[in-house]
Amino acid sequence: MDDHIESPTGDVKLTRRDLLIAGAVSATVAAVPAVAGGQAQPADTRSDARTDTPTPPVTTEVALTVNGQQRQLKVDTRTTLLDALREHLHLTGTKKGCDQGQCGACTVIVDGRRINSCLTLAVMHQGAQVTTIEGLGTPAKLHPMQAAFVKHDGYQCGYCTPGQICSAVSVLDEIRQGLPSHVTDDLARAPQLTEAEIRERMSGNICRCGAYSNIVDAIVEVAGRKA
Repeated sequence: MDDHIESPTGDVKLTRRDLLIAGAVSATVAAVPAVAGGQAQPADTRSDARTDTPTPPVTTEVALTVNGQQRQLKVDTRTTLLDALREHLHLTGTKKGCDQGQCGACTVIVDGRRINSCLTLAVMHQGAQVTTIEGLGTPAKLHPMQAAFVKHDGYQCGYCTPGQICSAVSVLDEIRQGLPSHVTDDLARAPQLTEAEIRERMSGNICRCGAYSNIVDAIVEVAGRKA
């Protein structure tokens, strides 16, 4: 038998079953108007309504000096420097690897510093000097680092090689300028050209073929030491 619940005034008696049924009915009645209102809301006034006309991209003019040549581009403001080089200027030597700044295949030299071109927007480099692998040397006249990579077999599949070479050229410039790295022992002295320094500074450039020792030999030779 259901237990009876007496109201505080003592004039109304309900069973527990009656109380549960009354509560369920009340909740249903309260919810129905909200649902009905939502169904009756016109489609074109809802906050998530979509239009058939897409918003056009925002474009802007960007002036760069790429490999010694003045270049004027009109790009979507979301265009990375990597895509500007590859898709707009057709300089496909710079490779798109991970597109997340983790492999180094897209390394180029901007205003004397190496950067991952996939992590920066073209519009951020208005007036900058950009050097890609095409600007370091040509097949007829290789850059010393390019020649050293060939001599020491510093590549296998070659996909990461443009970024490796651009990074290697910058590594030697960093050491010449006295810029320390994570493994520099004495910050009061200029960093020394050691294999530890080279490997640390090149650690952001991944070679999936594993030609690391040959890459180090190539860099050491260009630096003027016997590999």
